[in-house]
Amino acid sequence: MSEAVVPDAERRAVGKFLRRMLPILVLMLLVNQMDRTNVGFVQDELRADVGVSATAYGLGAGLFFIGYALFEVPSNMLLERFGARVWLTRIMITWGAVIVAMCFIHNVWMFYGLRFLLGVAEAGFFPGVLLYFTQWLPDSSRGRASAIFLGGSATAYIVTGPITGALLELHGAGGIAGWRWMFALEGVFSILVGFIAGFFLVSRIQDARWLTQEERDALSEAVARDKEARDRAPRTSRLKLILHPQVALLTTVFFAMALTGYAITFWLPSLVDDIGGLSSFEVGLLTAVPWICAVIAMYTMAHFTDRAPDRRPYLAIALVLSAAGTFLATLGSPWFGLAALTLAAVGGKCAATLFWPMAQSGLDLKIAAPGLALVNSLGNLGGFVSPTLFGYLQDTTGSTNGGLYTLSAASVLAVCGVAFIRRSRTAAVPAPETATTRA
Repeated sequence: MSEAVVPDAERRAVGKFLRRMLPILVLMLLVNQMDRTNVGFVQDELRADVGVSATAYGLGAGLFFIGYALFEVPSNMLLERFGARVWLTRIMITWGAVIVAMCFIHNVWMFYGLRFLLGVAEAGFFPGVLLYFTQWLPDSSRGRASAIFLGGSATAYIVTGPITGALLELHGAGGIAGWRWMFALEGVFSILVGFIAGFFLVSRIQDARWLTQEERDALSEAVARDKEARDRAPRTSRLKLILHPQVALLTTVFFAMALTGYAITFWLPSLVDDIGGLSSFEVGLLTAVPWICAVIAMYTMAHFTDRAPDRRPYLAIALVLSAAGTFLATLGSPWFGLAALTLAAVGGKCAATLFWPMAQSGLDLKIAAPGLALVNSLGNLGGFVSPTLFGYLQDTTGSTNGGLYTLSAASVLAVCGVAFIRRSRTAAVPAPETATTRA
């Protein structure tokens, strides 16, 4: 094949992949986000029917992230061995089965165990999809695929509330509690989507019948060249990465951001329910409002800061908004609290949009990929600390104000840390798939 034909064949192959594979992957991500956060809508029901206290609820919500963190790397290794079609499908069917099992919860220990198992089942899905992109797309095309995929994560925050709220309206049907219906139906839907994905996903480029042989060869060669370049990059031990000043600083800032993001995710439905007089569906609709505002603000902020020479001032402003929102949520009525948490969600989403490009460009190329993976892995443990802390404080003080004050303080400390994040280096930044956060 001539040099003029190869790029064109590669371009056609990439386009076909984006049209055929991304829709099902985005749907899988949307269901993934819904299934990991739906527990936030049934806190009161779990307390009344199962005896799950606020402390137990917070711990159970957070245990998901322990299981996820422990099995994330082994899961990715198994994906490389068995291929994306088998392994991503297995992940989704397994987590769907765990969600179905949650409708049979009858004590606190079952709640703990199933939340941990859900983390184990989901482990490796998000980074696994990004690894799948490296097996199918050259570096020059992977950023677009990652951006579309991450857009599905943002959309999931918006649709989770209305869908879950509508399912809770089934309360009493067949003599079954609404929260049990919710887990059963969302779990079954996850399993069905998993089986459907098994028919659509293709693990290897050469197995794609919807590509011509010319397109398969061109795409395979492009991916192989990029893989060879990555394999030549020097390796750095995890211990050295943890001790690297910029990696440690970025991890601390991201951990503070994750604290706020997951606190809002798991406790927003409870705050909205405190308004009173609302049906489960109306509660679900109102929980979507902060995320709609946040997604609009996120894309607007990205548009205005993409070419900014220094994103640090914008990140600091976003973190200040997050701190102000969580602090103001301790004041006034539940309606005022909803408005305040909307401000916090806007700040948190904008901060995430700004943080990862800064992190990518601020690390030396030789440690960028493993460094960012470590930042994401350790920083996401805020998803364990945040709900656990909130639950404990609610049980011991009768209020979540202490947790909100803690979030405000963490955001303020993160603002101080932003000043020490290194500005962008002059060399090319690594591919966007290294930013594997969903905060």
